[in-house]
Amino acid sequence: MNEKTTDKNLTSETTEKKSAKKSSYSKKKKAKKNILNGAAYVLSTFNNTIISIADTNGNVISWASAGQKGFKGSRKSTPYAAQVAADAAAVKALEYGMKTLTVEVKGPGSGRETALRALQARGFKILSIKDTTPLPHNGTRPPKKRRV
Repeated sequence: MNEKTTDKNLTSETTEKKSAKKSSYSKKKKAKKNILNGAAYVLSTFNNTIISIADTNGNVISWASAGQKGFKGSRKSTPYAAQVAADAAAVKALEYGMKTLTVEVKGPGSGRETALRALQARGFKILSIKDTTPLPHNGTRPPKKRRV
């Protein structure tokens, strides 16, 4: 019986040492750069809306989606969900000191215009809006029409 109790004591001591090692690490905070201009990419599909804000080199500074903000199912495709996602991405980008944006909109979803309005409402100066929705030159067969 003594051997078993000593084994338990040894294992508890080793786990305490391991947990002490984990807490000794500290996270270093990155110094936020002051970025004035950038580009906002709005991808609005039938199911979701994703907004990415990048600097002029293409490095993504902030991003948000309707699903990330807690909307589930068909609520992700609503204009309000796109507004909430654009607002969240804009708040993160404003922390970097961003002022002006060029916007690229892609996709047929319902959150395109609402996302643009949310970015403008946050105080960004929008220099240009470009629609980069891919158009097929009679490519693959489209999905069948819905019968509701």
